Amino acid sequence: MSAVQSVSRAFAILQCLSGGPAGLSDIAERSGLPKSTVARLLATLQELGAVAQADAGGEYRMGPLVAELAGSLSPTRNLASVAHQTLIELVEDVGEAAGLSVLDESGQVLYLDQVDADNDIQIRDWTGEYAPFHCVASGLVLMSGAPPQLVCQALAGSLVRTTENTVIDPTEILERLDRVREDGFIWTSAEFSPELTSVAAPIVDTAGTVLAAVHVHGPSYRFPGDRGRDEVEKTVIEATNRISTLLSH
Repeated sequence: MSAVQSVSRAFAILQCLSGGPAGLSDIAERSGLPKSTVARLLATLQELGAVAQADAGGEYRMGPLVAELAGSLSPTRNLASVAHQTLIELVEDVGEAAGLSVLDESGQVLYLDQVDADNDIQIRDWTGEYAPFHCVASGLVLMSGAPPQLVCQALAGSLVRTTENTVIDPTEILERLDRVREDGFIWTSAEFSPELTSVAAPIVDTAGTVLAAVHVHGPSYRFPGDRGRDEVEKTVIEATNRISTLLSH
């Protein structure tokens, strides 16, 4: 296979995934390429970060590299770089890891950046990885500002339960989205990972559209700890307001 032909076929695969996640057989059928060729190219694209796969043998979706490249064409292309210093300051204020995330076209949360705190027990770095929206505070924040069609699509799908505390009832999730819109933040505890507590708030543009979410998370035994939830909420919201202001300029 020539280099030019390989590039052409790789873009054909990416074009198939632009309509949403798909399995190997579906991609081969849509692209008109041999299944073995598609499998080989997907493996390479996955190594590069251009595609991602939630589970072995599962569907493929656009990866963080494509999101990064596409971001250079959007008004939020400098989102991660603009937000990074504020994340550093947020970690210094709260003493726990802070991160930045966006919603992908399928309703999954994509983590763009994370700044870790200097703690003996560290939180896993989720940069470049995905999480189900309904399990994490940042996902609920992002979905609270998503188009109704995407919300309905996400709730109509299979909502995985990652812990015994994961909320999978669509009605209850809709109520939580309403609370996010009203309060401007939300907490989750042991819903994605046992003993992990998180709080998130939205980054918005001048029209009030939710662009991204900032979260702070840590082990439940120490977070929020003596600071209290009110103080942490205020600090996170102040951080997202600063980022929103920087993006508006």
